[in-house]
Amino acid sequence: MNPSSEYRIRITPVTNRKQLDEFIKVPWTIYRDDPNWVPPLLFEQRQRLTPKKNPFFQHARWQAWTAWSGNRTVGRISAQIDRLYTADNGKTGYFGMLEAENNPELLNALLATAEDWLREQGMQQVRGPFNLSINEECGLLVEGYDSPPYIMMGHAPPYYEQLVDAAGYRPAKDLLAYEIAPDFHVPAVMTRLVEKASRQVSVRPLRRRQLKQELEILRDIFNDAWSDNWGFTPFTQAEFADIGELLTLLVDDDFVQIAEIDNQPVAMIVALPNINEAIADLNGRLLPTGWLKLLWRLKVRYPVTARAPLMGVRKAYHHTRLGPALAFMVVDAVCHGLIRRNIRNVELSWILENNSGMRNIIETCGGVISKRYRIYEKSL
Repeated sequence: MNPSSEYRIRITPVTNRKQLDEFIKVPWTIYRDDPNWVPPLLFEQRQRLTPKKNPFFQHARWQAWTAWSGNRTVGRISAQIDRLYTADNGKTGYFGMLEAENNPELLNALLATAEDWLREQGMQQVRGPFNLSINEECGLLVEGYDSPPYIMMGHAPPYYEQLVDAAGYRPAKDLLAYEIAPDFHVPAVMTRLVEKASRQVSVRPLRRRQLKQELEILRDIFNDAWSDNWGFTPFTQAEFADIGELLTLLVDDDFVQIAEIDNQPVAMIVALPNINEAIADLNGRLLPTGWLKLLWRLKVRYPVTARAPLMGVRKAYHHTRLGPALAFMVVDAVCHGLIRRNIRNVELSWILENNSGMRNIIETCGGVISKRYRIYEKSL
């Protein structure tokens, strides 16, 4: 697709490693004057976007494009089709990895390129942004531009919202990020719930020596807990094995908490130190000295913020009195581990805007909305 204008937009597909590197580095142009953008690690981005190295591509196919004006990159986009989602939800594809200079024609051209590819693949609807799936970075930041994103959460300039709206997309769902101090005051209503639940519920940390079995427990609870949620796509064993590597490298055992009833796992939560604190000034590079800086910061100057990206209560307890108690108990337990590490703030993200039960628990404990992300959709 080659729209003609004085801007002279040229959009080219990514088909080799050199072009992938150009695609990955587009954000450095878009955010060069944004103090809240955190440059991602280049090696991690290459691994994530290389089909042989990312288990997401075992059940999905994609195409990426880079936009040029002359010899200068000015934008990028991807399109994905996930078999695990389309199997239950029909002909819906994704767009993602969207970055663009503030030019309506450019953004329209990028979205149209992704839409054309999805249409050629037989899709009838497009949703996004997903980078690359709903289980990774997703949603367009529409509130909360004035602070850096937490680990594995996205950032965007304010003009994206206006340009995407103008391109004919409509909001599908809003995703909320809450911030809460880990030493929050426990409200009386929660104390009463926990007192009753503690007679039958026990909460324990990760058993690292049984990591393979523990990962399967976490995956099983999460997939069951979220199975009826909007946009749900199950985690595969291979994808959770990747999460296991992250847990092994980054988290203490008590950053993972599992609630059990009669020795049966029924709820879980996973917290991660906010590595974005440690990598913000590395400019995406771990060589030649980035590795040493990162390791030193994780060992000596540990992050003071953390994020809880995974949480779930088995579906059987969703509409019972025990359900809120289970959710609160794993949150409370993981916060004790975060306090031990001198974590001052934790982001609980993301939460569906219409998940009133979880929102009530967080807000009752003093959590406040810090960022809002929006998923858009459009008929093809």
